[in-house]
Amino acid sequence: MAATSLAAALGQEDVELEVTVVDDGSTDAMPSGLPGLDDPRVRVVRHAQPGGVAAARNAGIRQAQAEWVAFLDDDDVWAPHKLRAQIDRADTAGAGFAYAGTVWVDDRHRLIHGHAPPGAETLAAALLRWNVLWGGGSNVLARTDVLRSLGGFDERLFQLADWDLWIRLALAAPGAAIGDVLVALLVHNRSMLVVDRRDVFGEFGYLVAKHRTASERAGVEFDRARFARWAASGHLRAGRRLTAARTYVRGTVAPENVVRAAGAFLGARAFAAASELRGAFPGALGQTERVARRPAWLELYR
Repeated sequence: MAATSLAAALGQEDVELEVTVVDDGSTDAMPSGLPGLDDPRVRVVRHAQPGGVAAARNAGIRQAQAEWVAFLDDDDVWAPHKLRAQIDRADTAGAGFAYAGTVWVDDRHRLIHGHAPPGAETLAAALLRWNVLWGGGSNVLARTDVLRSLGGFDERLFQLADWDLWIRLALAAPGAAIGDVLVALLVHNRSMLVVDRRDVFGEFGYLVAKHRTASERAGVEFDRARFARWAASGHLRAGRRLTAARTYVRGTVAPENVVRAAGAFLGARAFAAASELRGAFPGALGQTERVARRPAWLELYR
């Protein structure tokens, strides 16, 4: 866990908390020298060998002693009132989990873009099309007993473990949405989507098959074209233009994917121009409301 992320967890206001830092087989000396590890609220769990993000999070769930569990990836930060706001909203709504608005920021915490949260009433069906809970693992707070009853994260998944659990959560318990932006994700060239070269389409196929009965009952289908755009974006940020173009096309021959594939292959300027055409394809984005302002609480982390 990066120092800023640990500070964000320990700086939560109006809550009693315990923080479990999972060192998933790291080979450097960072965990022992991380500021804040001597705080009595912090417990460190070390894996001799890397087990992956799902296994690391499950280790945290097993260690949890409180009624609620929240996850914070090591390059993300929370608003100081994140946990308090989510617990209050979930208690009021009688919900098993809560989630909020999210922004993406660069390494200077400047706003890139962001999304308001989807409505709780339609969340389960929406998740059976696309992962509309922006923010990865760092967004959701859930009841510990509910997480354990679901078996935690599926350790057969590496990129889509959070999406899979959110589907199961939304099918098992009511959720509660908070419109405020409470989570910031750091976008950089070392993220898992960028550096991991494993074929995520095989993982997507597994996810679709796992939840086929639920999606058929809801009358919806997983959005393969949009998934391809998400996967291709990681290749493009890593400079793998040809792979990005192939990934766009692999997702289907949806018109917006073909346009973006051409742009990705020709380079950054052409891709930017191609992306501007996405509005010509109704329903291409299927996105929630955009967040246009940088939250004031991010100043705490500059």
